[in-house]
Amino acid sequence: MPRPGPGRPRVRPAHVLGDKGYSSRAIRTWLRRRGIAHTIPERADQIRNRLRRGSRGGRPPAFDRQLYKRRNVVERCFNRLKQWRGIATRYDKTAESYQAAVTLASLLMWA
Repeated sequence: MPRPGPGRPRVRPAHVLGDKGYSSRAIRTWLRRRGIAHTIPERADQIRNRLRRGSRGGRPPAFDRQLYKRRNVVERCFNRLKQWRGIATRYDKTAESYQAAVTLASLLMWA
Protein backbone atom coordinates (compact mmCIF):
# COMPACT_ATOMS: atom_id res chain seq x y z
CA MET A 1 0.00 0.00 0.00
CA PRO A 2 1.47 3.39 -0.93
CA ARG A 3 2.05 6.05 1.66
CA PRO A 4 -1.13 8.10 2.13
CA GLY A 5 0.53 11.48 2.64
CA PRO A 6 3.43 13.47 1.25
CA GLY A 7 7.06 12.80 2.10
CA ARG A 8 9.27 9.78 2.11
CA PRO A 9 8.05 6.56 3.69
CA ARG A 10 9.23 5.99 7.24
CA VAL A 11 11.51 3.04 7.66
CA ARG A 12 12.90 1.55 10.83
CA PRO A 13 16.35 -0.01 10.78
CA ALA A 14 16.69 -3.58 11.95
CA HIS A 15 20.05 -2.98 13.66
CA VAL A 16 22.17 0.06 14.57
CA LEU A 17 25.98 -0.01 14.78
CA GLY A 18 27.25 3.03 16.67
CA ASP A 19 30.48 4.24 18.15
CA LYS A 20 31.11 5.16 21.79
CA GLY A 21 29.58 8.60 21.24
CA TYR A 22 26.15 6.92 21.13
CA SER A 23 26.70 4.90 24.30
CA SER A 24 24.38 6.81 26.62
CA ARG A 25 21.67 5.03 28.57
CA ALA A 26 19.04 7.33 27.02
CA ILE A 27 19.96 6.33 23.45
CA ARG A 28 20.05 2.64 24.32
CA THR A 29 16.63 2.91 25.99
CA TRP A 30 15.19 4.83 23.02
CA LEU A 31 16.40 2.12 20.61
CA ARG A 32 15.17 -0.70 22.85
CA ARG A 33 11.69 0.87 23.20
CA ARG A 34 11.36 0.96 19.41
CA GLY A 35 12.51 -2.63 19.00
CA ILE A 36 15.76 -1.71 17.22
CA ALA A 37 18.71 -3.97 17.99
CA HIS A 38 22.00 -2.17 18.59
CA THR A 39 25.71 -2.84 18.89
CA ILE A 40 27.37 0.07 20.69
CA PRO A 41 30.55 -0.27 22.77
CA GLU A 42 30.51 1.03 26.32
CA ARG A 43 32.70 4.01 27.23
CA ALA A 44 35.43 3.46 29.83
CA ASP A 45 33.82 5.82 32.33
CA GLN A 46 30.49 3.99 32.03
CA ILE A 47 32.24 0.67 32.69
CA ARG A 48 33.99 2.11 35.77
CA ASN A 49 30.76 3.59 37.13
CA ARG A 50 28.84 0.35 36.57
CA LEU A 51 31.56 -1.69 38.32
CA ARG A 52 31.80 0.84 41.15
CA ARG A 53 28.09 0.37 41.89
CA GLY A 54 28.56 -3.38 42.28
CA SER A 55 25.44 -5.49 41.93
CA ARG A 56 23.30 -2.33 41.64
CA GLY A 57 25.24 -1.36 38.51
CA GLY A 58 23.49 -4.00 36.46
CA ARG A 59 24.76 -6.20 33.68
CA PRO A 60 26.90 -4.82 30.87
CA PRO A 61 24.98 -4.21 27.63
CA ALA A 62 25.29 -6.92 24.99
CA PHE A 63 28.10 -6.30 22.52
CA ASP A 64 29.01 -8.36 19.44
CA ARG A 65 32.65 -7.72 18.47
CA GLN A 66 32.41 -9.47 15.11
CA LEU A 67 29.39 -7.44 14.06
CA TYR A 68 31.01 -4.20 15.25
CA LYS A 69 34.09 -4.88 13.08
CA ARG A 70 31.88 -4.63 9.98
CA ARG A 71 31.19 -0.97 10.82
CA ASN A 72 34.74 -0.19 9.70
CA VAL A 73 33.86 -0.95 6.06
CA VAL A 74 31.16 1.72 6.05
CA GLU A 75 33.41 4.29 7.77
CA ARG A 76 36.19 3.72 5.22
CA CYS A 77 33.71 4.16 2.36
CA PHE A 78 32.52 7.48 3.83
CA ASN A 79 36.13 8.63 4.20
CA ARG A 80 36.92 7.81 0.58
CA LEU A 81 33.78 9.59 -0.65
CA LYS A 82 34.67 12.67 1.40
CA GLN A 83 37.90 13.01 -0.61
CA TRP A 84 35.71 14.37 -3.40
CA ARG A 85 35.41 18.08 -2.63
CA GLY A 86 31.94 18.48 -4.11
CA ILE A 87 30.59 15.63 -2.02
CA ALA A 88 32.33 16.68 1.18
CA THR A 89 31.04 20.27 1.01
CA ARG A 90 27.68 19.47 -0.67
CA TYR A 91 27.95 22.07 -3.43
CA ASP A 92 25.03 20.64 -5.40
CA LYS A 93 21.78 22.49 -5.01
CA THR A 94 19.36 19.62 -5.54
CA ALA A 95 19.23 16.20 -3.94
CA GLU A 96 19.14 14.54 -7.38
CA SER A 97 22.41 16.11 -8.52
CA TYR A 98 24.09 15.32 -5.19
CA GLN A 99 22.96 11.70 -5.42
CA ALA A 100 24.27 11.57 -8.98
CA ALA A 101 27.67 12.88 -7.79
CA VAL A 102 27.81 10.27 -5.02
CA THR A 103 26.87 7.54 -7.51
CA LEU A 104 29.52 8.72 -9.99
CA ALA A 105 32.20 8.87 -7.28
CA SER A 106 31.21 5.40 -6.05
CA LEU A 107 31.43 3.99 -9.57
CA LEU A 108 34.84 5.56 -10.12
CA MET A 109 36.09 4.15 -6.81
CA TRP A 110 34.71 0.73 -7.69
CA ALA A 111 36.27 0.71 -11.19
